[in-house]
Amino acid sequence: MDLFSMGTKKKETYKIELKYSLLWEAALGIAAITNTSLVDTLDLSSEKRKSIKKSLSENMIAQLEYVQNHNTWKTLLQLLHQKDFRDLSTFADFVRNLSSEELMEIAIPYLGRDHEVTKKELIQGSEKALKKLQDSTKGNSFLPSYLEFISNADTEELKDHLIEVMSGWYKTVIEPETEMLQQVLTRDMESKERMMKKLEPEQFIEWATDGMSYRPEPSVYKVILIPHFIYRPWNVEADIAGAKVIYYPIANESISPESKYVPNKMLVQRYKALGDETRLKILKMIIEKNLSLQELTDELNMGKTTVHHHLKILKSARLVLNDAAKYEVNEQTLSLLPGELNQFLQEK
Repeated sequence: MDLFSMGTKKKETYKIELKYSLLWEAALGIAAITNTSLVDTLDLSSEKRKSIKKSLSENMIAQLEYVQNHNTWKTLLQLLHQKDFRDLSTFADFVRNLSSEELMEIAIPYLGRDHEVTKKELIQGSEKALKKLQDSTKGNSFLPSYLEFISNADTEELKDHLIEVMSGWYKTVIEPETEMLQQVLTRDMESKERMMKKLEPEQFIEWATDGMSYRPEPSVYKVILIPHFIYRPWNVEADIAGAKVIYYPIANESISPESKYVPNKMLVQRYKALGDETRLKILKMIIEKNLSLQELTDELNMGKTTVHHHLKILKSARLVLNDAAKYEVNEQTLSLLPGELNQFLQEK
C-alpha cells in the first residue's frame, strides 16, 4: 500500500557549534601525550615527542604521571566547557575559586538523564551512588576509576594539580609555537565555517571529521566541534548535557601556509578510489542492490581476493559500507564529493 504524507515537520537534526582556542589545544595535548595506548599512533613524530619530553621540568613530568594515573585530562576538558576563557590566567582564576562541590559537579561528566539524580547523590558523598555509576560505566576504559578518584580527591590538591599541569604544558609546549598553532587553528576554522554554510549538519560532520557518521540522538540538540593539532589523526568524542562534543583533527590542508593548494586527503583518496573501472562497476552494482563479497565475485567473474582488494579501497575512502555481509554505497559521502571538489577549486 502506498503512503501519501501530508506532514510538514522536518526531519529532526542538530545544530553545529564551532569553537577553538589554544587552551583546548593544551588540554587535548595533555590528554594525547598521557594516552599510552594511542600515543604511538599520533601523527606527532617520535622525535617531536622526545623533544617535548626533554623540555619538561621534573615537576611537569610528575604532573603528567598524575594525569596518566587518574585521567585528570578529563577534568581539564570538563572545565573548559564551562565558559570561553580568554587566556590561561582566567582559566586558573576560575579553577581557584571553585568550591569542592562545584569542582566535583563539573569534573563528573554527563552520563545521561537517567543518572543525573545519582550524580547529585555522589556529589553529596553517597558510596551507593558511586557504586551505581561505576556499574553503569564498567564498559568504559577509565570512567569507573575516574569517578572513584574524583569522589575522594582533596579539592585543593586537585585544583593545584590542574592549574600546574595546564600552565606547565601551555608555557612549555604551546607558547613556543603560539603563532603557528594560532594560524593553523584559524585556517581550519575559516574553512569549516565556509563549508558549514553549504552542507546539512550530518553531511558536515562527516566531511569535517574525515568520515565519522553521527546521526541525531534524543536530547542532543547541538554538536560542538573543536579542532586539535596534537591529537591527530584521532576524533575524540564526549557528551555534555544536551550536546555531543567532537574534538576533531585539523585537516592537512589547514597546516600549510599555502593551504588553498593542498587538497583534503580524503578528497584525494576518494577520487583515487573512483579512478578505476572495476571499482566504478562495483559502485554501480551495489547502488542497484546491496551485494555480498561472494555475489560481487560471481557477478564480476573475478577472484575473491581481487574483489576484496577493490572493496577495501572503496571502504577506506568511505564510499562503501558493509553490514551483515552485504555491501552498500555510502550515499552521504558520495553526495558530498561535488561540494568538496568545488570547495577546494574555489578556495581563495
